[in-house]
Amino acid sequence: MMDNKELKEFLDEKADYYQSRWFIDDDPVQIPHLFQEKEDIEISGFITAILSWGKRSMILSKCKELMQRMEMAPSDFVRNASDREFDRLAGFVYRTFNEVDARYFLKALHEIYVQYGGLEKVFSVGLTDNNGIVDAIAYFREVFLSFGPATRTGKHIANVRKNASAKRINMFLRWMVRCHSPVDFGLWSSISPAHLLIPLDIHVGRVARALGLLTRRANDMKSVLELTGRLKEYRPHDPVFYDYALFGLGVYEKF
Repeated sequence: MMDNKELKEFLDEKADYYQSRWFIDDDPVQIPHLFQEKEDIEISGFITAILSWGKRSMILSKCKELMQRMEMAPSDFVRNASDREFDRLAGFVYRTFNEVDARYFLKALHEIYVQYGGLEKVFSVGLTDNNGIVDAIAYFREVFLSFGPATRTGKHIANVRKNASAKRINMFLRWMVRCHSPVDFGLWSSISPAHLLIPLDIHVGRVARALGLLTRRANDMKSVLELTGRLKEYRPHDPVFYDYALFGLGVYEKF
């Protein structure tokens, strides 16, 4: 076991190593890196994050397919696609996410950009002093599912009010908010990196427990808050920096 100082130095070293351009090459974040414009990055990033479960090769394949069905212009498609153009989504499926879900997601994004001013605006409006990004995620879910989805579609947006870890949404927020990173975009100035929560998956959870950073056994929101709180002791202005260390150790080094 390392003492606190040694552990911080170890995590800093690993996070610096994995927060590198090469990390993009086989990570889902490569999909939004295909684009240059803010809304294209946001929309492609959000969809990619939502589809990010399972084998990374399949995630990348299916996300690229969906971008191609939108003619590699996700913002223009979301804002302007006709019903006939929406038919390009016919037959799309990745695991439990299918054409019904894809149609709703893109139409909901249309309403969010037209009625609410975009994804950044919705998350920043939902941010509170008391519960921070947890309230922002809850508010986003409320808005996103307010346009009449099929019952099945709601399961693709984490419900933090029921203690879900919201791993994929927290990953998306990391991409959008963290700045001065070769991997993350830093597009959203209305949310501070200090507000972000760790994207907790099985790899991050396993490594965090092995290092004594997390005591709870479940990968839920309570564990997210516990782990993020510990990481804030090392880097209060940017605790999710250590996502790179924990994820990299778990996936690449089988820690």
